[in-house]
Amino acid sequence: MRIGVILPNWVGDLVMATPMLRAIRDKHPQAEIVGVCRKFLTPLLAGTSLVDRFHPWEHNGRGWLGRSWQLVRSLRAEQLDAMFVLRNSAYAAGIGWLSGARQNIGYARRGSGFFLTKALLAPRVNGKFAPISAVDYYLQLAEAFGCDIEAKQLELATLPADEQAADEQWERLDLPAGREVILLNTGGAFGSTKHWPLEQSVALARRVAEELDHHVLVLCGPNERKEASTIVAQANHPRVKSVAAEDVSFGVTKAIIRRSRLLVTTDSGPRHIASALDTPTVTLFGPIDPRWSRNYQQHSVELQLSLDCAPCGKKVCPLVHHRCMKDLSAGMVLGAVKQLLSTSTGRVAAIRENCAA
Repeated sequence: MRIGVILPNWVGDLVMATPMLRAIRDKHPQAEIVGVCRKFLTPLLAGTSLVDRFHPWEHNGRGWLGRSWQLVRSLRAEQLDAMFVLRNSAYAAGIGWLSGARQNIGYARRGSGFFLTKALLAPRVNGKFAPISAVDYYLQLAEAFGCDIEAKQLELATLPADEQAADEQWERLDLPAGREVILLNTGGAFGSTKHWPLEQSVALARRVAEELDHHVLVLCGPNERKEASTIVAQANHPRVKSVAAEDVSFGVTKAIIRRSRLLVTTDSGPRHIASALDTPTVTLFGPIDPRWSRNYQQHSVELQLSLDCAPCGKKVCPLVHHRCMKDLSAGMVLGAVKQLLSTSTGRVAAIRENCAA
């Protein structure tokens, strides 16, 4: 059997799809599972047995039509028994249909139902899409294919080369070998409303270094290097450092997160990577309802302010004040960090905290 999966476009969504991939693998252990996704995302799944090989597909930008037709030809040569479409678009569903797969399975959204042989309806409440974790959303597709749903734990792995590269970075940054490093991730690709303000980030980094006697390592993507460097400069503490000057791949990022004590993060990709690698997290929620991205991590604290305007789901604050993130103070976050560190292993059950503004 050969099974194709058109994987999500975002880091966090791809990681949240791993339980669904595991369900397919466990049901059909001898099957060849072929993933379709953007090339830069493929290292996320390296080291796992979830996907046998990938067909890279960059669906945006110049030459997108030619790349799409090349993908279709490659997929047709696979002679797929089934294709799962994990993107809510008619474009992706159409690629699945053109692949010639015997079954094309996905959700009937945004016109995609026309191309699907098995179309699921996303749950709605009062005419609106009901907040449902992406983990469950994807798992329902596997269940429709006859797979058993036994676990919802996210799954990633690191390669020896990733661990060696992380060792070298640890040495260059003069970080301790033990789990005495707390990671800080303040940005996100979604939009400015998910970002935690610079002044709060600086205050937290300094307080963790001074009060908790831990090192702080600021994570960042290519577009967040300047802010990460600014956090380090303004914190002005020898235990506060960043990867802004480092060449950090997804593989190395996984290795860094795996070896750290704890991650403080916005609702973004690194949060789900940490969950998959069993690194405790404090997650700062602003404009997004946490139910959309719940990843069933057992070692986490979720912080969100109780505001009349939140969660709005917008990429830019429609009221300009951005209170949902600005009013999440460094003190509130430090309290959650202490809570996770208070146990002997730094592991506690998942807790949802609605903070008064």
